[in-house]
Amino acid sequence: MEPLLSQACSQTLAMVLWSTLITVAAGLPLGVLLVLTDRGGLLQNVVVNKVLGQVVNIGRSMPFIILMVALMGFTRWVTGTTIGTTAAIVPLAIGGIPFFARLVETAVREVDDGLVEAVQAMGGTTWTIVRKVLVPEALPSLIAAATTTIIALIGYSAMAGTVGGGGLGDLAVRYGYQRFETGLMWITVAVLAAVISLIQFAGDLAARSLHRRGSRSTAAPKLRLLKAGKPTASEAGKPA
Repeated sequence: MEPLLSQACSQTLAMVLWSTLITVAAGLPLGVLLVLTDRGGLLQNVVVNKVLGQVVNIGRSMPFIILMVALMGFTRWVTGTTIGTTAAIVPLAIGGIPFFARLVETAVREVDDGLVEAVQAMGGTTWTIVRKVLVPEALPSLIAAATTTIIALIGYSAMAGTVGGGGLGDLAVRYGYQRFETGLMWITVAVLAAVISLIQFAGDLAARSLHRRGSRSTAAPKLRLLKAGKPTASEAGKPA
């Protein structure tokens, strides 16, 4: 029992780890772009925003088990197979990207518009605003969003196990359900519950820590840091 459980845990860890990295790498810029291209955004483009929004909505509305079946051809093209841990990473990442992108969009919208306007007034570019204002200010919410996404991906990975993806889901179905080893199935449930609780605790702790750190600093010091190195009007008028 122990070798089976350890192998299943390592497979689930691999699936969740790689799919999380891909999800964050693609979902973060997608969520920021949804904010930037919205009405009144820095890169306002209603057509692009509507298209991206519809793509995200379709991705979020599709049940994961159906998404796995629909992506079998694409998964085979990418990985050369449709079963196993490596193959499961493809639908996991594609299912997680729109989910995380919406959470990122919500987090970035909470950033104070006054900071954005102040950086714009100082001549800051869109990239500067994203890098020094939007992402840093939304970081506690982004950590919470990433935590929620990881937990969702763990649930997805369990579903992937029922159709040949391996991991704890596969162990629970093949041994716990089909072979009537109820004890092993409940051990799997306990392991999943413990892992999810640990991830949620770590994510909440990190988000609270960043929030407290951010609340101790006011807007003025932040603007002074952004303004550092930029000469004032009086300094610019002085002769060399």
